[in-house]
Amino acid sequence: MPYALPGLQRCSPLHLAGAVLAGAVAVIVAAHGFEEIGGYIPCPLCLQQGYAYYAAIPALVIAVGLIIAERRVWATVALAVVAVMFVANAGLGTYQAGAEWKMWDPPATCAAPSELPTLQLDAKGLNRRPVSCGVASWRFLGLSFAGWNIVASAALALGSMAAAAAIRKQPPSSAV
Repeated sequence: MPYALPGLQRCSPLHLAGAVLAGAVAVIVAAHGFEEIGGYIPCPLCLQQGYAYYAAIPALVIAVGLIIAERRVWATVALAVVAVMFVANAGLGTYQAGAEWKMWDPPATCAAPSELPTLQLDAKGLNRRPVSCGVASWRFLGLSFAGWNIVASAALALGSMAAAAAIRKQPPSSAV
């Protein structure tokens, strides 16, 4: 597999997988920070985009363990599965970003006018309503949360593929 970034060729599979793990954790922590500290309410598609991170983080921990244990085939499989998860997640983010830019309609079930369940007991948490998947609640450098999820998911997929390729390139004794 040709590398998109030449510098990745010098990185070990363990460092690449660890970087992907750190990146995935950073993205989900940032998302929760925007919700809890920034007060942004996620739409149903935003919540669905989190599923890839919740599944990939434990898979990446397993992949790192497999790399350390020199279980090359299983580590490669785990990293390939993570890459597929993030490619699919980038697709979901593209769907939402397209709806935000009015290229197509968001799903009809997105942001029904009902109360959003919450565990918060303060007055702020009692009246939270879901937001529409077709309206960007925030933009930075022209990209919404969904747009930044596309960038993050694509980078994490690339990192996972690079780690898997690095495992296959190295001899068994130096997989770590």
